Amino acid sequence: MNEDGGCKFLIDGFPRNQDNLDGWNRTMADKVNLKFVLFFECAQETCIKRCLKRGAAGSGRSDDNEESLKKRIVTYVTETMPIIEHYKKQDLVKSVDASRAPDEVFEDVSKLFEDIQDGKLI
Repeated sequence: MNEDGGCKFLIDGFPRNQDNLDGWNRTMADKVNLKFVLFFECAQETCIKRCLKRGAAGSGRSDDNEESLKKRIVTYVTETMPIIEHYKKQDLVKSVDASRAPDEVFEDVSKLFEDIQDGKLI
């Protein structure tokens, strides 16, 4: 907790669909000051390749296979992308090119959070 009594949270992967968003808005809309939505832009082929590599390395995830990944992408495009578009209309989406090396992506993400700390993203 900050000295000013405020709390800051990172919520990963939520809301994923309209039902999640509706529930969030009913429960939290008047309780939070949403700073931004972090969106990792990455080609589907790159995402599949990375997940398959993760699965081959022993991730333990049963869905790290090409068939499951393709189904997950369809769900993502049909259910999650409309939520991203909703937040884009509110100018809340901060996009990061996630097709680059992990260190480069981390640098961009770190900068966004530093900007919040510095009061640049309010």
